[in-house]
Amino acid sequence: MNFPWNDTDVTASSGVPLAVAWLGRTSTDDRQDPTLSLPRQLTAARNALPGECLIVAHFYDVESGRMDLDARGRGQAHELLDIPIARDGGIQDLLAEAERPDRRFAAVICESVERVARRTYFGTKIEYELEQAGVMLLAADEPMPQLTPPRGGRARKLATPVLTRRVKQAVAEWYVLQMLELSWDAFCEHTEQGWNVGKPCYGYRAKKVPHPVAAKLAEGRSKSRLVPHPVEGPTVTHIFMLRAVQRLGYDAIADRLNLESGKHPPPTPADPRRALGRWSGSAVREILKNPKYTGYMVWNRRATKQGGKNNPPSEWIWSPRPTHEPLVTEEVFQAVTSTSRSRRGSRSTAGISNHPQAARVYVLRSYIFCDFCERRMYGKSRMGIPYYACEPDMRSQKDRGDWHARHPGACGYERTTCSILSTSSSRNISSARSG
Repeated sequence: MNFPWNDTDVTASSGVPLAVAWLGRTSTDDRQDPTLSLPRQLTAARNALPGECLIVAHFYDVESGRMDLDARGRGQAHELLDIPIARDGGIQDLLAEAERPDRRFAAVICESVERVARRTYFGTKIEYELEQAGVMLLAADEPMPQLTPPRGGRARKLATPVLTRRVKQAVAEWYVLQMLELSWDAFCEHTEQGWNVGKPCYGYRAKKVPHPVAAKLAEGRSKSRLVPHPVEGPTVTHIFMLRAVQRLGYDAIADRLNLESGKHPPPTPADPRRALGRWSGSAVREILKNPKYTGYMVWNRRATKQGGKNNPPSEWIWSPRPTHEPLVTEEVFQAVTSTSRSRRGSRSTAGISNHPQAARVYVLRSYIFCDFCERRMYGKSRMGIPYYACEPDMRSQKDRGDWHARHPGACGYERTTCSILSTSSSRNISSARSG
């Protein structure tokens, strides 16, 4: 660590206080209170500094220390809190000012090095950037180094302080990783035992059970299992039947439910202000994609740390056996899942498509499938006679099996166009007609 103080720097040897910037950070975790944590960090930093130092700038953020450095210091979480410290900016503002020749400080102090970052790589990167700018990074819980250059050309003693800091950074990163792993395992066990996490999905209500841990029970906390709702439960079953048997689209199902809103009350979102007061296609889709209706408890369908992004099914955590009363069978759920894939891009409503080249309606649209490739066939017309065709692109479909070698080509309509009705499609058509 080389700190090239120049002639314009204010140092302790001149009798003028050494200007120091304070760097604070607290997590967005609900269990932490930034209005208490940040002032405590600032007090710890002040108490650790020698008398010839003075904090002249305050930089802090309310965010996770595990974020990528480029994403750090850009949030507004601090604006939602009444933090009694005037803020000069966040970590990005601190690094930017450190590069300027007219910066207000010669050193930066934090309560502990894990407040800089919870990942060793980013913590050492920030430390290196400050060092390159000639700014020393101090920590209140570490031995305070000599702030003024030693006399007689001797070098500062840095070996032990560097070792201590690296060990602390490694321990801080290890601690977070261990907590994440333990929490993950706990959630998995929680799910496998059939306990519900969060708000119950539409069709169920939470049956609260006294918490098995005495300390948490004393705090009034409980655990919950899912029990069917007498009105919403049958609505969920009805939605699955409309999809599995009649193969209706999401919006078409929503329209039918809205015709009997008293019998099928619409769902209420977690934020009541977002309630539409009616069924929508997206609400129907969320129900049809939720495997909890099969009686199994499922967790990790969404990545809560990434804006609710859907995780692939391979990352879902399932209970090994049913844990609550199912509203649909596993067979129906699988049928609905396959229907979603086969109906992609198809409409359920009557009338001509809004495509500018559409000229007629095909009655069996989305009900006929090719026996060779199992793809949905589309309607065509030749000399006024409608029929259904399948003309896949061999180049993009050949990795799905050896059917492409037997599949008819596309050099003529009557002779080469595949128009074969599969057994499963026949059942679907019969069901649709009866429905």
